[in-house]
Amino acid sequence: MVTVYDVPSDKLIRAVSEALKEEGKITPPEWTDWVTTGVHKERGPEQEDWWYVRVASVLRKIYVYGPVGVSRLAAQYGGKEDRGSKRYKARKGSRAILRKALQQLEELGYVKKEKTGRVITPQGQSFLDNIAKKVMDELVQEREELKKYTK
Repeated sequence: MVTVYDVPSDKLIRAVSEALKEEGKITPPEWTDWVTTGVHKERGPEQEDWWYVRVASVLRKIYVYGPVGVSRLAAQYGGKEDRGSKRYKARKGSRAILRKALQQLEELGYVKKEKTGRVITPQGQSFLDNIAKKVMDELVQEREELKKYTK
């Protein structure tokens, strides 16, 4: 059985974002055109579908690291802030983006809120594992030596 841990994260996140976009249940908020993803960023994202990629990435992080809260997720999406001639300083990513993404995932039933933080539901785990299987099948078609990992 193929799980999220068995496939490269970049390919999985791209496939999950495409699946979320095709479902049509997740819609980017109207403010996503001009928002930056954190204090450490000076410009907004350049990708057209960055919202779907971020939601897919959050879903994967909850699967791997859950239970997890907004503050810990914000730290993972943060970076270093350029402060001119002073030293760089670690900053957290945007919590508003993460809260809205988590709310949308909760509406889909992929994530639920518990006392210790957000955790993935069996429906969300099944969704990610099914997409991981599809990604692994595509990888096996490219490289036959990976076939032994699909059993």
